[in-house]
Amino acid sequence: MFKCLYDSMKVGLISFHSFLKPGGVKNHVLGLAKEFRKRGIKTKIIVPRRKLKENYGKDIILLGTSIPFKLWGTQGDICFNFNPVAIDKTLKKEKFDILHFHNFGIPFAWQILEKSRALNILTFHANIEKSVLLKKLPGILYPFKKIINWKINGIIGIAPFNLKLFKDFPGEKTVIPNGISLKQFNPRVLPIKKFCSDDKISILFVGRLEERKGLIYLLKAYEILQKKFSNLQLIIVGKGPLEKDCQNFSKEHHLQKVYFEGEKSEKVMPEYFASCDIFCSPAIFGESFGIVLLEAMACQKPIVAFSNQGYKEFMKGKKGERFLVKPRAYQALAGKLEILIRNKGLRKEMGKWGRKEAEEYSWPKISEKILDFYQLCARTKQEKTLTEIRKSVRVIK
Repeated sequence: MFKCLYDSMKVGLISFHSFLKPGGVKNHVLGLAKEFRKRGIKTKIIVPRRKLKENYGKDIILLGTSIPFKLWGTQGDICFNFNPVAIDKTLKKEKFDILHFHNFGIPFAWQILEKSRALNILTFHANIEKSVLLKKLPGILYPFKKIINWKINGIIGIAPFNLKLFKDFPGEKTVIPNGISLKQFNPRVLPIKKFCSDDKISILFVGRLEERKGLIYLLKAYEILQKKFSNLQLIIVGKGPLEKDCQNFSKEHHLQKVYFEGEKSEKVMPEYFASCDIFCSPAIFGESFGIVLLEAMACQKPIVAFSNQGYKEFMKGKKGERFLVKPRAYQALAGKLEILIRNKGLRKEMGKWGRKEAEEYSWPKISEKILDFYQLCARTKQEKTLTEIRKSVRVIK
């Protein structure tokens, strides 16, 4: 259906996370939009604003308001639209055939769904495995599920466990992982000069400096390694509420050659991956997939990480699984890093494996799966509508 209607089909990709800061959902939405446009599919992105003055170009529509909040060791967004007329105007003007929601911001998502006449698809990126609130108040999910079952036509989980929440969903469901730009992230990118040295071995961390990203455990592992090796350096990219705590730990424990680089744009991130010998992600929970692992792999870098639920699922049965260790086990983390520090040949071997694996997640391949799912959901919706019409006719007779 959609393969022959690319010129006329219009897709709205909706994020409920502000685009002011880097993030996995933001990268996913931007990557998917870029690939759709390459295929001639008219695509626009809808995001909430967090500041009065934000401008991301003509293809990104600012709608609603994002209010940041801290929960479960990370930062999230609560989204509202205080002007329902704006939603009406946007949907009437754009005439989307498909609205593709990425996560589900309450109440804003419900406000859009209420007005939608399009095919409604949800990609669920969130991993709520450590949600204390949901454990204490499981009933809070009841209205959420009712809204989903009411008007969503299909659900995509970026990993199998993302779909566990939707066991009773009556529509189509599938697993389609995150995608990556192999043109942006590749082993030919030049490294940053200040980190270049023949005798140095660089370990890279990328992520928000918050509890769930686990940087403190990498710093503890680095302290162990520093006593064994004099040629190490640790590059830290990201900002967050625990930045000062991590900097103080580095000073108090006399860690050498630890570089806090702050937050960096997506444009320069490949250069940071190119500047490391080993990538390490000590995230302790809350990861759904592992896009940052995929970015490192695409740049042909070996990875070491904690086996949180998302990373474990991503690496299941793969060669890189051997370099996952139990969350918070910083001594074991140091041990896995040491194996790669000592063995240059193994670093190259794991890097080449990672690049080959990353090629399976290229945006052309992932977007094709998403388009096929749109087609499946459209057929199911059409069949459901016809069935309802036939039932109505029988009742009238």
